[in-house]
Amino acid sequence: MTAPLPNTSIPGSASALLLTSDYLLNLTAASQLGHGSAQSLPPLCTLCCCGVLNRILAVAFMVTLAFAVVIGNVVTLTVFVQTRQSRTPQGYLKVSLAVADMMVGVLVVPFSVYTEISLMVTNAPPIWYQGGTSSSFNDLGSPWQPCMLIGPVFAGCTFVSISTIFLMTLERSVAILWPLHKDSLVTRRRTLLLILLSWAASFLLALAPLIFSSNFTLEYNECSRMCNYTPLLFEGRLPPDANILLLFPAFDFTLLGGTLAVNIVSFTSIRQYTRKRKLLSVGSLSDGGRGGGGCSHRPSFSDIKAAKTIGILTFAFTASFSPIAVFVLGNVVGYEWCNFSFVAFWILTGNSCCNVIIYSVRDHRFRKGVTLLFQREQSPPRGEKT
Repeated sequence: MTAPLPNTSIPGSASALLLTSDYLLNLTAASQLGHGSAQSLPPLCTLCCCGVLNRILAVAFMVTLAFAVVIGNVVTLTVFVQTRQSRTPQGYLKVSLAVADMMVGVLVVPFSVYTEISLMVTNAPPIWYQGGTSSSFNDLGSPWQPCMLIGPVFAGCTFVSISTIFLMTLERSVAILWPLHKDSLVTRRRTLLLILLSWAASFLLALAPLIFSSNFTLEYNECSRMCNYTPLLFEGRLPPDANILLLFPAFDFTLLGGTLAVNIVSFTSIRQYTRKRKLLSVGSLSDGGRGGGGCSHRPSFSDIKAAKTIGILTFAFTASFSPIAVFVLGNVVGYEWCNFSFVAFWILTGNSCCNVIIYSVRDHRFRKGVTLLFQREQSPPRGEKT
């Protein structure tokens, strides 16, 4: 028999990094269950973390966040669908990012709200609450665990967001570094194909612990208020294939590092172009003629501004991902941060409503589309006049 590792709920990308530290911290608690037990202990949840007031505040925050994520991304999708100028490779990537963010607001956050309200109202956990130790989709002997759906959805949407931002960065770097070949290299067909591949690869990666191993399950964690991966113990030890969870942080940090590297190259090129433009402007004033021949290869102003916007998106996502890195380091040195785990992973969830704010500030076409959208909704029908 196997038993879930208590308190080793592994949220998404930080999962594998927490295995060793949480195992050492909770091995004593696991031994109290006995090697043959298949039940998990309740998480390390203090009064300040799981009290009534704390739950009420958490639910209020979750409901507000769900409305912000859904409404913001619905507006984003509506603007991009109704604006012909947005039907570009970059526009398709923004739509992909908005769909991933909206799935978090429609599925992941409402499930946490439902679970928290159920715990407050009934004062008893649901039948599936931390009881679904089965890691198989075909196990009919235990109640269906909703976290088997919600957990991979959140992990998959997070991976889609990272991969989409990486693709957006590559698309803008082509426009900056090779402006004359932009239309031939970055086409709509290739962009749509890359989007489909990113979605398929992201959700395959999110389901990898369940598909390629039978030693993991998903449980709702009271500290993070999310569905998290939990490895199953073999006589008090981690399963031999626990390293499969290393795919999560490897994927995240590889794409984030690659995105930052591509952004550095693009902004370096923009800086060099800005210097050349200043020199050419000075030369054209002194010679009274047109600038040198390098001007025909310069990137457009819209490409430069779009590259800066995507750089801000990358910075925002990296900033929302940083608390998870701090949480992992704290676990490694032995800290048990129940409250901070909530803060870390819900900051990452809150990033789903940040993109529409960035578009509103940086993209004048998006602002114009939003203005036209609301003006169209408020204007009376003119069918009778025409």
